[in-house]
Amino acid sequence: MSKSVINSDKAPAAIGTYSQAIKAGNTVYVSGQIPLDPQSMELVEGFEAQTVQVFENLKAVIEAADGSFKDIVKLNIFLTDLSHFATVNEVMGRYFEQPYPARAAIGVAALPRGAAVEMDAIVVLD
Repeated sequence: MSKSVINSDKAPAAIGTYSQAIKAGNTVYVSGQIPLDPQSMELVEGFEAQTVQVFENLKAVIEAADGSFKDIVKLNIFLTDLSHFATVNEVMGRYFEQPYPARAAIGVAALPRGAAVEMDAIVVLD
């Protein structure tokens, strides 16, 4: 099976020893995206704005793999405050249609750079 790196300059550059995504066969494993503005590499402010930025970052990486949100089969959401779950659902509704991907929402103590939300995804391409 071939393995290739997926990279988008429309998403934040990796800030560690990882790739934005790896394509193995027809499956793309997208690394966790936090709400960094890709140009400034600074966190955006406000929880809803952070959530939107994470989805935009995911979108950029997935599009670089020739995919779209409809190709996401599994989405993991990490939150430092689970009381924001309703906001995540509302914002997610702007990006997805049924059938929705399988999903987990996990409460965590902290995220890189002080982010309030992080998401990673598994994408299967046709």
